[in-house]
Amino acid sequence: MVRMSVLADCLKTISNAEKRGKRQVLIRPSSKVIVKFLLCMQQHGYIGEFEIIDDHRANKIVIELTGRLNKCGVISPRFDVAYDEIEKWIVNLLPSRQFGHIILSTTYGIMTHEEARRKKTGGKVLGFFY
Repeated sequence: MVRMSVLADCLKTISNAEKRGKRQVLIRPSSKVIVKFLLCMQQHGYIGEFEIIDDHRANKIVIELTGRLNKCGVISPRFDVAYDEIEKWIVNLLPSRQFGHIILSTTYGIMTHEEARRKKTGGKVLGFFY
């Protein structure tokens, strides 16, 4: 069967492993977008270290899980979000204002909604986690 979205597949695998109480999970294939998404999750402490394994094909990633992740998902299609519309997306996707992050793909790179607000930029919604 054909993979429609590598990112969606990755996030679903992480979510399932977290629900099962696993300590680590293997993601394949890898992509630049997945790596940037995982970096955002790691900076906020939702996952531990991750290692990219080069297998001369599409690479694999081994992620250490911390047990802090409740839910993560991808938003498809990747809707355009203007700077002043970010608040609407926060209300719709996240359980509360205090925690959770929406990942945006902006002209300044892939970042959370908080960074995008600080830089006063919009972009396309990739996904969320909390």
